[in-house]
Amino acid sequence: MENLVLISTSEALTVNFESIIDRFLNSVDVRSNSKQTYKKALKQFFIYTFENFITAPTREDILNYKNYMLNVKKLAPTTLTGYLVAVRKFFEWNEGEKIYPNVAKSIKGAKRAKGFRKGTLTVSQIKELLNNIDRSTLEGLRDYALINLLIRTGLRTIELERALIDDIKQEGGEIILFIQGKGRDMKDDYVILTSENIKPIQAYLQARGKAKGHEALFASHSNKNKGGGLSTRSIRRIVKERLKEIGIDSEKLTAHALRHTAITLSLLGGATLQEAKTLARHSDINTTLIYAQNISRLKDAPERKIDSMLN
Repeated sequence: MENLVLISTSEALTVNFESIIDRFLNSVDVRSNSKQTYKKALKQFFIYTFENFITAPTREDILNYKNYMLNVKKLAPTTLTGYLVAVRKFFEWNEGEKIYPNVAKSIKGAKRAKGFRKGTLTVSQIKELLNNIDRSTLEGLRDYALINLLIRTGLRTIELERALIDDIKQEGGEIILFIQGKGRDMKDDYVILTSENIKPIQAYLQARGKAKGHEALFASHSNKNKGGGLSTRSIRRIVKERLKEIGIDSEKLTAHALRHTAITLSLLGGATLQEAKTLARHSDINTTLIYAQNISRLKDAPERKIDSMLN
């Protein structure tokens, strides 16, 4: 597909769809990674219109697109919501430029499922996962330090991807890792590195050799990208492969599940809701509250109380 035809109430406008996406992206004040996300989402929308011979998109077409991506393409609700945000902003811009009416106005995102889509590891699974990693190799030292860090701090994969060696500093008698959180422009937050966290990292860095402070904390050691920082995709792959090695292969147990595990363990270990919120760096404490509610739901299951009454 090379061209998109937008037919407004007054004129027919044929444009190269790459060109109009670029014009739109140049007009929005968002970070470069968000622009790439918008571009990917809009390409999917244009492919849909092209394959369905839609030259004058209507509100009904966008609702049909939403239904198609959710029920046929099986996009996760959060992913689809992000796609629809891009489509809404695109048509809002079109209306402002007097190119095409805003037919996507007030189209809602997909409803998220209650609770979490990701699972959590048990303590015994965590121990098996870490103990199974062969630390006699450089990759093993890296993977152990990386997974151990995720489990003990609840870092997001994007935060780990952005971490540099120089981001490890000592403040107030504590060793901390400064991080650039989700939606942040600066490294203005941090996690504390306990001795159980820093020792594996130090062992990995020592084995790695002459790495400079501005280099990625966790690097690739494959011939293809030797010395380059691990991407979020690589981090997810490493965690998934290590889980498979101990017989765990579930859609709900991923690198992001290690974050859920950390937050859950902090609450089970006695952390207050506010302390767990600080660890997770949630902007809204209600998000942290879901973890506490999930723990309470399992621990104080009313089904057991019913069994107790009947028995």
